[in-house]
Amino acid sequence: MTESTAFSRRMFLQAAGVTAAAGTFAWAGRTLLPELAFAAGDNADLFLGGTDGWIYLPPTPAIPPFHPDSLAPNPFTTYIFGFRNLTGLADAQRSAQKNKAQHSAPLFWVNQYDPAHPVDFKVKLTNLGLQQRPDLFDAHTLHWHGFRNVIPFFDGEPTGSVSVPTGREFTYVYRPRDPGTYMYHCHVEDVEHVHMGMTGLVFVRPLQDGNTAFYPSGKYLYNDADGSTGYDREFAMFLSEVWAEAHWSDAHIQLPEWSDYRADFALLNGRVYPDTIAPNGSIDPFHPVRDASGDLVAPAGRPELRYQPHSSLVNCNAGEKVALRFSNLGFRESAMTLTGLRMRVVGRDATPMIGRDGTNTSYETDTLNIGPGESYDVIVTAPPYQGSGAYDTYMLYNRAYARSDNRAPGGFGGQATEIRVYPGGVAPQAYPNDWGV
Repeated sequence: MTESTAFSRRMFLQAAGVTAAAGTFAWAGRTLLPELAFAAGDNADLFLGGTDGWIYLPPTPAIPPFHPDSLAPNPFTTYIFGFRNLTGLADAQRSAQKNKAQHSAPLFWVNQYDPAHPVDFKVKLTNLGLQQRPDLFDAHTLHWHGFRNVIPFFDGEPTGSVSVPTGREFTYVYRPRDPGTYMYHCHVEDVEHVHMGMTGLVFVRPLQDGNTAFYPSGKYLYNDADGSTGYDREFAMFLSEVWAEAHWSDAHIQLPEWSDYRADFALLNGRVYPDTIAPNGSIDPFHPVRDASGDLVAPAGRPELRYQPHSSLVNCNAGEKVALRFSNLGFRESAMTLTGLRMRVVGRDATPMIGRDGTNTSYETDTLNIGPGESYDVIVTAPPYQGSGAYDTYMLYNRAYARSDNRAPGGFGGQATEIRVYPGGVAPQAYPNDWGV
């Protein structure tokens, strides 16, 4: 008779690939444990600060008494919560960024985790507090929406992970294993904080990037192995909304009734048309352009857009493939339409359009119906130049009319931008959304 052996918890962990050393456990699989993250040090790749601030939306038509806000400092109109990029700033400069939040939050991107060259991506978050509302002591988190492999400790959902109170900081550690387009947002009081502007776009570049065997540029949306997601230029298209009454209420120590939600402004990359085609401010998160105090430098000739640095204008050369990364953190469905051109949808919610049997399920359309919390990766092939001016113009807009005009005099005033196709001469991009001219 064989003596039976009890299967202990220690034996289970060892069988699962967990080893014990000095009283701590290290997971040998896909999951990243907090012990490993802290052991790796605190040299963050990106440093963000949560705070409040003011942005500019067209003052007409007025929505009295909510818009423009009577408390807004000139030339701004609208109170927000948001994130600021503090990377590379000295401590005194970081403190000075309170009440200087931007919308949308800093765009950033990371490389897919490579087991052969393991490097974790780290984002440090500090809570600078609210200048306009010092009576509020809300903590902040960074929740990477749709990220598959995050553990609860770094997920940013406050009931199951760490939230950052005023004056403190916390470093999130990620191993991004799945390429595609995502969003991030604060998950504390998430309806309020998301709507007030603590939202941004983030994407993961595939391991295949740099391989010119499949597509000449070596740039791809996914690991396709055939160049089908290759592109020459990329542009983020982040959709959000502003309900003027809610923003006014937070500034004036009132309590919004969220069941009465009614968005007055539909924003694309934190702006409304025609401001969406105004120049970029500081947009490269790893090489930010700031003044001596650490404050953002406004786009040329547009001081009112200082805290809305992301342009949505697309410039490209005829024949190029343009990747558009859409994500929606508004509370309503949007229908983004491209006039005169077709969009090939190659990914949805950071998942390539490939069936379980390997079938290519990508498709062409002129309209994307994007629900709240969804993202799409599409490729547009620029047609031959055929006009008499410097470039041909194609409109990209939300076909839900109330969200493309915002009641603006003369037509478009919301989620709309332009794709400009040049016969040639548009320089390569230095970073996403770079005009190249």
